[in-house]
Amino acid sequence: MNRSRLILGAAVTAAALALTGCSGSGSGAEGASGGEGDTLKLWHFESDTSAMGIAWDEAIRVFEEETGATVEFEERSFEQIRSTASQVLNSDEAPDLLEYNKGNATAGLLSSQGLLTNLDDAVAEYGWDDKLAPSLQTTAKYDERGIMGSGSWFGVPNYGEFVEVYYNQDMFTEAGLEVPTTLDEFEDVLQAFTDKGVTPMAESAAEYPLGQLWYQLALTQADRGWVEDYQLYKNPVDWQGAEVSFATETVKEWTDKGYISPNATGSTAEDAGTAFINGTNPIFFSGSWWHNRFTTEATGFEWGTFLFPEAELAPGSAGNMWAVPENAANKELAYEFIDITMRPEIQNLIGNNGGVPVAADPADITDEKSSELIANFNELTEKDGIAFYPDWPTPTFYDELNAGLQELMNGTIAPEEFQEQVGEQYQSGVDDIVG
Repeated sequence: MNRSRLILGAAVTAAALALTGCSGSGSGAEGASGGEGDTLKLWHFESDTSAMGIAWDEAIRVFEEETGATVEFEERSFEQIRSTASQVLNSDEAPDLLEYNKGNATAGLLSSQGLLTNLDDAVAEYGWDDKLAPSLQTTAKYDERGIMGSGSWFGVPNYGEFVEVYYNQDMFTEAGLEVPTTLDEFEDVLQAFTDKGVTPMAESAAEYPLGQLWYQLALTQADRGWVEDYQLYKNPVDWQGAEVSFATETVKEWTDKGYISPNATGSTAEDAGTAFINGTNPIFFSGSWWHNRFTTEATGFEWGTFLFPEAELAPGSAGNMWAVPENAANKELAYEFIDITMRPEIQNLIGNNGGVPVAADPADITDEKSSELIANFNELTEKDGIAFYPDWPTPTFYDELNAGLQELMNGTIAPEEFQEQVGEQYQSGVDDIVG
């Protein structure tokens, strides 16, 4: 076990203790359900330098101090949890609490299989619904089919996330370029860098970044009704319609023009992120989860962020959720830990370390870049601009969309063929869910 894991394990223990003290009177050990000899088994995939990792380390310290219980932490990657959750949670190896991805294809699927605990009573007891804006509650609730937006609570998010444009301010200044405010201006910026022999966009088609760019391009042509059709199955999605066609044709055009490297077909999200950190590419369209890492690692140049031009909607949601497996041995301890992570002092740690808190006081966010990040998120939530993610509708669509985009970039399928292929895959997955 490496040093960071040991530190994180101690932090998780503290967080569990803190949560126990929040049930009951709200502070101190009085009313806590934990005690010496009790153990909270916790999984999450945040690094110890991320905003959530930093905040949850403190939550662990508080939890252990207040409850006397111990946190047993196991480091699991996002992909490990995503690929094995249904098997592990259906066994006696299930943790008491884990960070889990939200959406129909993930938390919704597990809830419909009876693998997650219904949290309605805990939400009412702790008042978590009062701390979460309605748009952030969408991904915490699932009906009996596992479709988000209604039904019972099966998770509790304590941070938000969204996708925005990161840009290298030094490279923009050197090229005489300004932050674009329209899509035409954005394409002018891409062309200007290309003319200088610089591939403007750090990109990955092997993992999520290109799929999120494709979806963002569709959102520039979409409204809330289209999002609800795509995500909540309210009406059939036209896979040859204006929204999808614009996105597909633009990705193909940007690849052909050199705005996106064809090598992105084999690049991971990590490859794209480090290319931006290294100053190789001046633009990276990706999530707020990169923000703190860029703050600590992209130190060779000035960088900033802006929302995608001419888009009222953007990929994003409440963050990954705390979920309690149905087979958890210590559910009350899990609820206490969740509650500690919703405290203002823990929320402020998220906000001041590059995360997007859901229950912090804006006046307590003192970091300038963090304030910019949170302001962008608040702008989206205030105009109901959170549009979730492209792979959410079905359990297999993440891999299917990525594979289709790789073929599109390679030129092995035309845009219309791509849309027909992924449209059929999407509909097949939706039919399996809704019947």
